[in-house]
Amino acid sequence: MKILVLTWEFPPRIVGGIARHVGELYSELVKLGHQIQLITVEFGQAPRFEVVDGVEVHRVSVPKHEDFFQWVSAMNDSMGQHGGKLMLEEGEFDVIHAHDWLVGDAAIALKHHFKVPLVATIHATEHGRHGGIFNPVQQYIHGKERVLTHEAWRVIVCTNFMRREVEHTLSTPWDKIDVVYNGIRREKKQLDPEFDYWEFRRRFALDNEKIVYYVGRMTYEKGVAGLIQAAPRILHEMKQRVKFVFIGGGHTEHLKQQAREAGIWDRCFFAGFMPDRDLDRFQTIADCAVFPSLYEPFGIVALESFAAKVPVVVSDAGGFPEVVRHNRTGIVTWVNNSESIAWGILEVLKRPDFARSLVNNAYEDLSRRFDWFKLAQQTEAVYGRVLHERENVDW
Repeated sequence: MKILVLTWEFPPRIVGGIARHVGELYSELVKLGHQIQLITVEFGQAPRFEVVDGVEVHRVSVPKHEDFFQWVSAMNDSMGQHGGKLMLEEGEFDVIHAHDWLVGDAAIALKHHFKVPLVATIHATEHGRHGGIFNPVQQYIHGKERVLTHEAWRVIVCTNFMRREVEHTLSTPWDKIDVVYNGIRREKKQLDPEFDYWEFRRRFALDNEKIVYYVGRMTYEKGVAGLIQAAPRILHEMKQRVKFVFIGGGHTEHLKQQAREAGIWDRCFFAGFMPDRDLDRFQTIADCAVFPSLYEPFGIVALESFAAKVPVVVSDAGGFPEVVRHNRTGIVTWVNNSESIAWGILEVLKRPDFARSLVNNAYEDLSRRFDWFKLAQQTEAVYGRVLHERENVDW
């Protein structure tokens, strides 16, 4: 099959989980014999065109705009023009695949102009991120999501939780939605054998301190405030021998202020953005990863920790309970409940043998449920169904 992919994120441009998803899925589809042309946004010194693991990547320029929605509109214009040029020059495509609403306008326009079926992956919804639709901006994004799912031949989501959410909030028919999990390449966490474990670890904590960390966007929906609220109890029971490390960009002043007011500022380390190479190293020195999200469609950060062999504590928000099996591959706590978060972390820190069993089970689960090659085959099956149905339609 020949597939045209539209995504506003692709490495090295990484905003959220979409970049890693598309960066790893399509190389596996190439191995299955498919031709992938992927259009994304230019970024830094990245080439305007390159072949990445067999995927032909086109980065289009987008004029700068102060207003985000004007920028999105300009991005769709650029993607639509470049996509149309590719479809004219490269011959007939079988499927267009759009990732989230931001590229929806271009994808829908190409669909109708060239009469090529559209598949859409919805990675998250505006309704889910905010617990409802409360203002005109959210209403606009919500409307774009509904149009995209309406125009798509099939809709792919990452968990059964998201299938229910997309059906309910976007009025998408249940039997139009397919669930394909996110995945990870386990080997990406293999380290340079010359890596100095203790030298690196001492950048963050003393030798006798446990390291508990969060990595991700510093937004309300990620529930980081709940981890800070849980910290005093953990420090009390562990006799202060814990360091909390917060990794990720975004607005953190309110979190730092919360740590000061809780009297735990000296136990916290706000690392900011951390390059992948350093993050891979950091995860090998940590004792516990915590993801206390209030909303989480999937939680690919949990898989990252599985691969790095770090015990994981998550909330029961969204898709997390599907990804992390409680007391088997991690600890699942109550959402927005600092006492529950503290309990989960203490279970890991106080029971090293139990933590080790979680790590071993989680690592095995990666190949069983979250292997990209298997997930690519499931995606291929969605495309195959679309092509079969398309052949029986007079368009």
